[in-house]
Order: sequence, then C-alpha cells, then structure tokens
Amino acid sequence: MRPHLLRWQWELYPDNHTRRLTLVVHVMSVPLFIAALPMFVLSLVLGWELAVAGVAFIVAAVAAEGWTHKQEPQKPIPFDGPLDFLARFTVEQFVTFPRFVMSGGMARAWRKNATS
Repeated sequence: MRPHLLRWQWELYPDNHTRRLTLVVHVMSVPLFIAALPMFVLSLVLGWELAVAGVAFIVAAVAAEGWTHKQEPQKPIPFDGPLDFLARFTVEQFVTFPRFVMSGGMARAWRKNATS
C-alpha cells in the first residue's frame, strides 16, 4: 500500500476529477459501492441473492468510474497491483470522494468545468 495514501490521493484528486460526467458518475457509483458492503453482511441472513447484488454493485461502480477516468485530461496514476487497486479504490469511495463533496471541491470543479 502507498505510504500516506489519504494525503497522496487527496492531493491528486481535483486534477483527476475535472469533467462533469466524471463527477455525476461518482455521485451515482460511490453510493452503489458503499451499499454493497451491508448487502454482503445481510446476505448471511437474507440469502445469497444479496451477495450477488453486492458484487454487481461493485462491478458497476468500478466499471463506471474507470470509464470516466479514461476520459479525464489528467489520467490516474497506474495501479501497482491488486492490493494497490483495492486500497486506492476503497479509500476513494469511503473517504476521499465524500471529503471532496463536503469540502466544496466538487462544487468548485462543477463550476470551473461548465462545458465538460
């Protein structure tokens, strides 16, 4: 895992989230990813179908965000491997993107990039 992942990701975040499409996709995909975790826990009681739905939510979030990041002018730094991907993606969903929204970073990016 990258040292100081939270700080590293936060410093790079605005440059990798400039297009309105990227922002909208994140607004939809982050809750999907977050909802997947309780689905896995609830699947132990309510049935395997919830686990399948949780996997589908995670795959949809990863695919949608990956698709929009490929269209950003500043491409994300490549992953160093599966553990780096897991750490970076999970931290982004639970910490960095919510922080970006609550700090006003998303609103600033939205206003700055009215045409994208």
